[in-house]
Amino acid sequence: MTDTENRRCAWARNASELMTAYHDTEWGRPSHDDRHLFEMLVLEGAQAGLSWSTVLNKRENYRSAMDGFDVERIAAYGPAETDRLLADPGIVRNRLKVASAVRNAQAFLRVCEEFGAFDPYLWGWVGGDPVVNHWASPEEVPVTTDLSDRLSRDLKKRGFTFVGSTIVYSYLQANGLVDDHLDGCPAKPV
Repeated sequence: MTDTENRRCAWARNASELMTAYHDTEWGRPSHDDRHLFEMLVLEGAQAGLSWSTVLNKRENYRSAMDGFDVERIAAYGPAETDRLLADPGIVRNRLKVASAVRNAQAFLRVCEEFGAFDPYLWGWVGGDPVVNHWASPEEVPVTTDLSDRLSRDLKKRGFTFVGSTIVYSYLQANGLVDDHLDGCPAKPV
C-alpha cells in the first residue's frame, strides 16, 4: 500500500476502484448543483440498511432508471413509473424507498419554490461555508450531530421521508457541507 493509500480515510482504503474514486473526487467536496443534491438525497435514502458500496454500484442504473435524476419528472411519477422502478433489478427495489424518491422530489420542488433553489436552503444550515472537522481516527467521526438532528426535523416537516439524522449526516458529508476527511487524508481540501 502506498503512503497516499495508507493516509486515505479508512473506509476508502482497500476499497473498490469505484469507491476509492468516489472518496477521492466527490465525497466531502462542496456541491451547489441542485440536480446532484437531489441525486444524493435519493441515493442516501436508498442506502438505509445497506452499504454505501451497494448503492454506489447501482448509481448509473439509478441515473438511467430515474431520468437522470430530473426532479420535475420524478415528482410527476405515478403508479406506472413506480411499478417500472420496482421491477428494475438495477436499483434497490424497496417500495418505501421508491415512493420516497417521488415524495422527496415533490418536497424538493416546494423548497426550490420557497428558496429559489435547494442549494440556498441547504447551505443556509451551515452559513454558506463547510463545517471542517479535524478527526485523527474513524472512531472519532460521529454518525449524527446537532446539525443533522435539526435538519432532519426540518426536512420531515417539509414532507421529506428517509431523512433520519444518520442519513442526513451522511448526506451532509457526501455533499461537502461537512468535511469529515481524516486529518492527513490526501483528499481533505486545504
